[in-house]
Amino acid sequence: MKILVLGAGAVGGYFGGRLVQAGADVTFLARPKRAELMAREGLRVKSRAGDISQKVRVVTQDQLKPGYDLVILTAKAYDLGSAIDAVAPAVQGECMVLPLLNGMSHLATLDARFGAERVLGGVAYIASTLGPDGTILHLGDAHKIAFGPRDGSARAAAVCRSLESLFAKTQVSHVRSETILQVMWDKWVFLASIAGMTAMMRAAIGDILEADAGERLLLGMLSECVSVAKAEGYPVSDAILATHRKTLTHKGSPATASMMRDTENGGPTEADQILGAMLALARKHSLAAPITEVAYTHMQAYAARRKRETAAA
Repeated sequence: MKILVLGAGAVGGYFGGRLVQAGADVTFLARPKRAELMAREGLRVKSRAGDISQKVRVVTQDQLKPGYDLVILTAKAYDLGSAIDAVAPAVQGECMVLPLLNGMSHLATLDARFGAERVLGGVAYIASTLGPDGTILHLGDAHKIAFGPRDGSARAAAVCRSLESLFAKTQVSHVRSETILQVMWDKWVFLASIAGMTAMMRAAIGDILEADAGERLLLGMLSECVSVAKAEGYPVSDAILATHRKTLTHKGSPATASMMRDTENGGPTEADQILGAMLALARKHSLAAPITEVAYTHMQAYAARRKRETAAA
């Protein structure tokens, strides 16, 4: 199976790199500067699960041609439009698309461009970042991917089975799920809770729990998101909910979300896709979501300030 990975950064570079280690036929689609660095120095990953330093195939958008069986899409949600345009030349014939983006709204956008029959469901669980020298830094121990067909098509099932066999040769924790939309909702519920709270408070979970109302607010936001998922037809199971609650109430936890790190670095965030979309669904179902509303308002204000300061610079 020939695989194209859009993005050789924190997520795409990591999972794509593990597939390369296992002997998979992987090509990375990167921007010219990143492609030049990778062509010269290879793909480099620092991880407790084992470092990677090896040459890989890399192309830029002007060099991209058809001939792939699967495109793994790992762009930030706010870059989805440009990401779609970048991979479009490769999505020909029976090529499938596996997006590893946060939230759920990207599915409708991808379906509209490529057709729902081509778009799989997927989610990544990893804390990683791109270092200043281009090295991917895997933070912590988690490195899990889940994927699966959204319908019963034979092509989607076959591609997912092939991908499962490739990941079985790596140390990456992987799940081929027949209920991938539920898996995606389960992650979104947790991500909205941790991202909204850590970005709003500019603090890790452990720090928030030191505040008088910290635990109540953390669990309150989780409850709001769980209610939205249930209203949309994807109720969070008791077991998954217990795991979410345990993570959000772990005293001393250094856990944060990338949204907080992006905010502290003064960069763009996925607030619209993670928090805004969740709040819109809460309103659609007339569900009270005051904590989510405050968190999203906070991020909207941050975005407005960032835009104003950028324009003035």
